[in-house]
Amino acid sequence: MSRIGKIPVVIPGGVKAELNGSRLTVTGPKGSLERIFHPEVAVTLEGSEISVTRPSDEPNHRALHGLTRALIQNMIVGVTAGYSKVLQIVGVGYRAAMQGSNLQLLVGYSHPVIVQPPAGITFTVDGTQTIKVEGIDKALVGQVAADIRSWREPEPYKGKGIKYENETVRRKEGKAGGK
Repeated sequence: MSRIGKIPVVIPGGVKAELNGSRLTVTGPKGSLERIFHPEVAVTLEGSEISVTRPSDEPNHRALHGLTRALIQNMIVGVTAGYSKVLQIVGVGYRAAMQGSNLQLLVGYSHPVIVQPPAGITFTVDGTQTIKVEGIDKALVGQVAADIRSWREPEPYKGKGIKYENETVRRKEGKAGGK
């Protein structure tokens, strides 16, 4: 039995969950999320708990068991607390600014990069070097942060680029370092 999958997900107060076949809708103070789960994994709603069971011990069913439970937990946390990723910009002349609801990045190109937030995502810029990506969908927040980082990934010689807040960039010596 999956150690993660066998733990029931507790629905806190102020959160409403509806199960319609394999479609789960979770509504909370921050918004609403909806997801359709694999039909071979049984999701049951009993009072204020959501349980996930699998039909057999096949590797595919075991993987779906833990995944489904983790996705449900992420939905509950998303509508109650939300998710955020913090990015830092390192480099001379590199900066970020808000342009309405869009994010404007100046990261060494001949033109500014404009990033439009998808539905459910908000950007905040602290100063000119810190970007905060916030939303209720954990996967979407992570994907948008990765897309922003991909515009100028940190390079290993000077450390310039866009990096996650707690990311460490492994630095290399220059070509004169071997002498």
